[in-house]
Amino acid sequence: MTKPSAPRRHLPTSPFNAPSAAPPKHFDLGDRVTHDRYGLGRIVGVENGVAMLVDFGSRQARISSPYTHMDKL
Repeated sequence: MTKPSAPRRHLPTSPFNAPSAAPPKHFDLGDRVTHDRYGLGRIVGVENGVAMLVDFGSRQARISSPYTHMDKL
């Protein structure tokens, strides 16, 4: 088995662009969202910075932070 490679670090003196970190996503109660797996939905519950409860019509799902597969419409 091979050992997983460590993430590459950026040297401050490098002439190449540093990888930019995506800004944290912020959602409010009632926002319309789309999710890669579940589709269109509306936020019906908020757990401060931990998770969102989203109503997708046929089901409700608890989506935990950092919300990588969810976008605001």
